[in-house]
Amino acid sequence: MSKTLILGGARSGKSSLAESLAADSDSVIYIATATAFDTEMAQRIKLHQQQRRKDWSVLECPLLLAEALVKLSGSGQTLVVDCLTLWLNNQLYHHPEQDFTFARQQVADAVRQFQGNLFMVSNEVGMGIVPVGELNRLFVDQQGWLNQQLAKLCDQVIFVAAGLPLYLKRGPDAAN
Repeated sequence: MSKTLILGGARSGKSSLAESLAADSDSVIYIATATAFDTEMAQRIKLHQQQRRKDWSVLECPLLLAEALVKLSGSGQTLVVDCLTLWLNNQLYHHPEQDFTFARQQVADAVRQFQGNLFMVSNEVGMGIVPVGELNRLFVDQQGWLNQQLAKLCDQVIFVAAGLPLYLKRGPDAAN
């Protein structure tokens, strides 16, 4: 049983890596968090669906990620969560007034207690300039804090750039 966080920029190869790491598992549930707010996003979702293995189960989970992790813990199935960034985006869009510290903590608690193999995909969004606009800065801050919180809980943390993985943290002895 292991927990892996895979970070990187857009189109870095994060999802492909998560899928290839999960491919050896007997039973995989793909937790998809994306919501099609526009035509371009609908096309991105369709591309991911076409590339995904057909023998995997899919759970659409745009908002209730912590609940899904709790429910599936100990099921013997490998989970691929793609992606935490879109889950956070959905939280900001649907519940902008919520306490994001609490929402992040719910996910972190579910990850901490999760029994099984778990691969989580998340964007590293804080490597550029400070964004213009309060909502954009809130998103970058929340994403950075979420990534840090989950990285501490994971056995492995992998950063992907240009399709190449860089292991930032490796092995169960490295988990905090």
